[in-house]
Amino acid sequence: MLIIGIAGGTGSGKTTVVNQIVNELPKDEVGIISQDSYYNDLSHLSLEDRKKTNFDHPKSIDFGLLEEHLSILKSGRSIEQPVYSFLECNRTKETVLTHPRKVMIVEGILILTNPKIRTLFDIKIFVHADSDERLIRRLKRDISERGWALEETLNSYQKTLKPMHNEFIEPSKEHADIIIPNNKYNTVAVDMVRTIINEKLT
Repeated sequence: MLIIGIAGGTGSGKTTVVNQIVNELPKDEVGIISQDSYYNDLSHLSLEDRKKTNFDHPKSIDFGLLEEHLSILKSGRSIEQPVYSFLECNRTKETVLTHPRKVMIVEGILILTNPKIRTLFDIKIFVHADSDERLIRRLKRDISERGWALEETLNSYQKTLKPMHNEFIEPSKEHADIIIPNNKYNTVAVDMVRTIINEKLT
C-alpha cells in the first residue's frame, strides 16, 4: 500500500489537487481519508462551546485514532471512518466503511504536524497558495457550505486560522517531499505524483 499525505493551509486547494491526482487513476485502487473526519469527539460540550474550539490546533485532531486506522488499512483490513458535521462542530453517530486500497490519500491541514503520522506516509505533499486566495476560498466555503456568518468567519480567521497557520501549518511544509503551487503551474508536480502512483500500481 502506498500512503500519500497531502497538507496545506485552509483554502489552499488540497481537494482540487487530490481530484487532479485521482481522476485519471482506477477508482477501485485509490482511497481517500480526510483529516476532518478525525476531529476529537466533543459530544460532552454544548454547540456554543464546540464553536469556540480551536479546530486549527493539532490538539483538535484525534491523531491516535487516525494512526490506528492507517495501520489497520496497511494490514489489509477495513475501517469505520468517522463522519464529521461542520454544522454541529462534532462527529456524527455515522461511520463510513473504508476498504484498503493500493493507494490511500490522506488530506488535511495538520497531517504533517504529527511525527507518528508522517512516518506512515510514503509521499508527503504540501499545497501552497497565496494567503489572500486562501482567505477568499475559506470565506466562500464557510458561508455557503457551513452556514457561518461573514463576521463570524472573519473573526475566526483573525483569531485562530491565521495564527495557527503561521505557528503549525506553514512550518510543517519543511517535512514535505513535494510542494505544489496551487496555480496553473502545478501541472508538472501533479503529473510527477501520478507517475509515482502509476509505477506503484503496475
